[in-house]
Amino acid sequence: MKAIYRNVLFVFAIVFLEPLFADYHLKPSHRKESRIDHMPKAKVADMWKIPQDPAYYAKQIKPWSRKAQLKADREYNRKYFKPWRLKRLDIPAQDFGWEVRFVRKHTLYTIDGRKIPKKRIERWIENADYTAKDTKRYHAITTTRCNVRALPTTASFFRNPKRVGEGFPFNYNQNSALHMNVPLYVSHFSKDGKWAFVRASYSFGWVRVRDIAFVDRKFMRRFENGRYAITIKDDLRLYTEHGKEVSFVKLGTLFPVAEDGKRYLAAARTTNGQALIKKVQVHGKDLVARKPLPFTSANVAKVAKEFYNEPYGWGGGYGCRDCSATTRDFMGVFGIFLRRNSSKQAKDGKQIYMGNLDKKRKKRFIVEHAQPFRSLLYVPGHIVLYLGAYRGEPVIMHSYWGIRKKDGTKLITGRTIITTTEPGKERRDVREESKLIRTLRTIVNF
Repeated sequence: MKAIYRNVLFVFAIVFLEPLFADYHLKPSHRKESRIDHMPKAKVADMWKIPQDPAYYAKQIKPWSRKAQLKADREYNRKYFKPWRLKRLDIPAQDFGWEVRFVRKHTLYTIDGRKIPKKRIERWIENADYTAKDTKRYHAITTTRCNVRALPTTASFFRNPKRVGEGFPFNYNQNSALHMNVPLYVSHFSKDGKWAFVRASYSFGWVRVRDIAFVDRKFMRRFENGRYAITIKDDLRLYTEHGKEVSFVKLGTLFPVAEDGKRYLAAARTTNGQALIKKVQVHGKDLVARKPLPFTSANVAKVAKEFYNEPYGWGGGYGCRDCSATTRDFMGVFGIFLRRNSSKQAKDGKQIYMGNLDKKRKKRFIVEHAQPFRSLLYVPGHIVLYLGAYRGEPVIMHSYWGIRKKDGTKLITGRTIITTTEPGKERRDVREESKLIRTLRTIVNF
């Protein structure tokens, strides 16, 4: 009888208790305050004259068939995991080495305005060891949210901070930021061995070796399992079962679904740099959803609201987003894959040119041809999410640094805002020819 009782308890533990075990725990959190929270945050009339809740515009979305959405999501997954298929670096010649050309062409400054000596810059380039390109050809994965640097150094470098639109927060060594669980192709390492030159699905550059782990075929098969979830709440944190922080987790982070359908998978790094899989338990409602999240009014409104008022973070710096990171992470939740910068994103969808239209005709054209929450509007250097119309005016959400004034300076808004295509139109000091509605070139539909 005691043996039977022990067996029953054993079965009970396996069936009912085992799914509750987790190596990692994903919980609500917040972004730590930094210098980026103290930038100027100018307001314009749009911010109080038009609705600032995305839910108002979400009622205008047009049907998107589940079949079409799933097709887009399959393409998203293919591109996301593509670095694991690579056998050599596939960066176009015109893009590879842009950072070397940039730092040699321009005078660079530290964050406090001191010129950076050319000898220091050449040491960074030498450490990059580009002659070793493709000598490793490893496959890896990020094990924490990490910065992608233009050159293998933690040093920041800026253009002349005395000039408009330069200086903080435009750190040109901050190329991008990668979520955790991002597949990588590793070309080679820096001479000091601390950095890896990687190609991810949406960006490339230098990441710290300690932030990645090297994968084998067994790991890749288990991780790329065809069942994925994605974070739909921003500024979460991942902890070990003992409460040690593993990673800051932004909205748009992908987690494969575990075999039990209740937990998720995360990549971790062993002491010798190899990847292993950890089970993740989510603590809280509406933090994670199966991907792609259905494209409904309620869902687009809820996700869009997570971005509202986030400080402008060039290249994903300081745990924030710039314009293209905002559009990328929003669209990704719904199964639409976007690359790193605005010029690439403009080519990721179907482009409709409108650059030759005057203001009035262009506004009407946008309202007629753009899809609320499923279209981007693009001008070289900036990209925005189209939300819908308010009293005939097209309305957008965008991470916007600032509005050009007649004297060449900018009225700095410095965060993600909801405006018309003429933010600041009520001001006499705004340069008419620089208004977004004047410069917007294409609609990008998905």
